[in-house]
Amino acid sequence: MKKIYNLENIDLLAIEKSLKDGKLIVYPTDTVYGVGGVISSEETIKNIYRAKERSFKSPLIVLVSDIDKIEEIAYIEDKNREAIDKLIKNFWPGGLTIILKKREWVPDIMTAEGDTVGIRMPDLDIALKIIKAAGGLLPTTSANISGEKTPRAYEELSEVFKNRVDLLIDGGRSPLGTESTIIDMSDKPKILRLGAISIEDIEKVIGKI
Repeated sequence: MKKIYNLENIDLLAIEKSLKDGKLIVYPTDTVYGVGGVISSEETIKNIYRAKERSFKSPLIVLVSDIDKIEEIAYIEDKNREAIDKLIKNFWPGGLTIILKKREWVPDIMTAEGDTVGIRMPDLDIALKIIKAAGGLLPTTSANISGEKTPRAYEELSEVFKNRVDLLIDGGRSPLGTESTIIDMSDKPKILRLGAISIEDIEKVIGKI
């Protein structure tokens, strides 16, 4: 049975149990609403793709509850460590997703069989608490059917999509209301998607890309 929480009645212990049982959750982040499930269950990750009707050729990102979680799932190359540290210092928590070489244990299905993984730490307290309840790592994508409008508030979630998940968190409107910027730092820095953070702001921190 689907459970709906708001910021007043949220039960993080119940959410933790449900997530560890493989349930899917729709929850607010600082950028947009996301759908996620535990990284430890390949079937749960498949269910994220199924709910979204998303191609398995499109990777998910992993939201983390704190910076220390990065090297649990990814490698930071020495040649890029200084630049990555600067990006994290300036833009985390916040709207920047950083792509790095993934650890071998990270499920291939959520990285489209690739050797990299996108990582972000959102700047929203309720999102961080939910990610922590999931173990500090929460594979996530936007909470909409592929090709449809990305929800920036609870009331923008489609009824069809809400019926495909087990847990719903009504956190009102996402503060930023725009997707994260994605930067690939697994080799030479490269912007893959423009969003909440501008190229100009990034270049002020790590130099010309």
